[in-house]
Amino acid sequence: MTLVSDETTTAVLSGAELAKDIRARVTATAAELTDAGTPPRLAVVVATDDESTAWYVRSIAKAAAKTGIRCDVVDLGADATPERIRGELTALSEEPSVHGIVLQTPLPGGACLEELAAAIAPEKDVDGANPVSLGRLSAGLPAFAPATAAAVLELLDHYEIPLSGRRAVVVGRSNVVGRPAAQLLLRRDATVTVCHRYTRDLAAHARQAEVLVVAVGRIGLIGAEHISPGAVVIDVGTNPTEDGGLVGDVDEEAVTGLAAGLTPVPGGVGPVTTALLLRHTVESAWRSTA
Repeated sequence: MTLVSDETTTAVLSGAELAKDIRARVTATAAELTDAGTPPRLAVVVATDDESTAWYVRSIAKAAAKTGIRCDVVDLGADATPERIRGELTALSEEPSVHGIVLQTPLPGGACLEELAAAIAPEKDVDGANPVSLGRLSAGLPAFAPATAAAVLELLDHYEIPLSGRRAVVVGRSNVVGRPAAQLLLRRDATVTVCHRYTRDLAAHARQAEVLVVAVGRIGLIGAEHISPGAVVIDVGTNPTEDGGLVGDVDEEAVTGLAAGLTPVPGGVGPVTTALLLRHTVESAWRSTA
C-alpha cells in the first residue's frame, strides 16, 4: 500500500489491515504445524497486578487462540522474586512443546528485565528481550527483534515508505523499542539519529527527520515544532488517560497538516506488534521441526 497525502492532509497509517494479513498467514502456518504434530505454543510470563498489562496479555491470548496458537499465561503474582521468575523462564525454555516465551513488564521491584530475559532460550525469545538476541540484532545476525520495534519497520514497508538514504530520527533509547528500531533502520540504510531525555533542543533534531519514530511514553511530547513538513511519523507511545482511553506521544492535532503520515494510537503499531509476536512463535515452531 502506498502512502497518499498532500500538503494539507496527513494520512492515517493504520496497522489494522497489515495485522490482519499477518494473522492470516500465521493461521495457515499454525494449521500446517498442528497437522504435522507440532502445535505452536506461546507462554507469557506475568509478575504484576497492573491492569493495563492484564488487558494487553488478554489481547495476546485472544489473538493467539484465533490463529490456532496455544497461549499459556503464567501468572507468578506481583510479589514474585527474581529467582522465581528466572526459574520459570528456564523451565519454559527447556520444555520442547513451548516455542515462544514472553516476559511481560512491568516487573516487581528489584527485578531487572535484561538480567531475567537472559534465561529465555534465544530460539524461543519471540520478543527479542534476551541480551543475546539484542546483540545478534546489532551485529546483523539472525535473531528475533523486539516485536514493537519490528512493527515499526513492517508499517513503513506496508505503506511503501523508502528508507535507504533517508534521515530517520528515533526519540527514545529503550531496549524494547528505541535501540532495536534504530538498528533495524540502519540495516535498511537509513541515516539514523537517536534522541533521549538528555538531548538538547529535541525539536531541532526531530525537524531533521524524514521518518520520525517516537517511543518515550509521554503525552504530547511531539508537537508541530518537532515536525518537518512531509515527514512520516510513527507514534509508538501508549499512554492511558484519566477517562480510560489511550493516547500516544505525538500531539495528533498539532501535527495534522504537517506530517505526511501518522500512526494512530490506538490502532497503529499495537495490533502489528501482537501479530508479529504470533508470527515469531510459528517461525520458532517451524524451526524446531528442522
